[in-house]
Amino acid sequence: MAADTPPPALQDFLTWRLHRLAKLTDRQSIDAYANVFGLGVGEARCLAAIGQFAPLSVKDLAAQANLDKAQASRAAQMLVERDLVLKSASETDARGVVLRLTRTGRPLWKRVMQLIERRNADIFGCLSEAEQRQLEAMLDRLIAHAHARPEGSSPATP
Repeated sequence: MAADTPPPALQDFLTWRLHRLAKLTDRQSIDAYANVFGLGVGEARCLAAIGQFAPLSVKDLAAQANLDKAQASRAAQMLVERDLVLKSASETDARGVVLRLTRTGRPLWKRVMQLIERRNADIFGCLSEAEQRQLEAMLDRLIAHAHARPEGSSPATP
């Protein structure tokens, strides 16, 4: 970029727009999880991840729920205190724990998943089915590409 060329507008960057979309949809999700289930968004994400991928360690839960380990640990503990999640000792890691849904947690997990499904239909309903499939494929490629980068690496600079 030449010295006298202005930088691109911030709102034109794809990462900016993805983040903006995520924040807009998060606000609505936060309200829905709190009003319908009495859960915070982190707790709802953890419940969804545990129900989908159990058994999970706290580290794996953090990765699946897109939270840091401390957030995942606090959310998991709250779910345990509400008898939605069972925390037991790991058979493979003496210091670790394994998280699973309880009998009380399973029906709530199903309701949370139904809400997620409705939220997705609402958010992406403005796209045709073909456009949704294209977007899903592109997002999958971007996620795989981002995962392939070594953690902490930054893009090459000119």
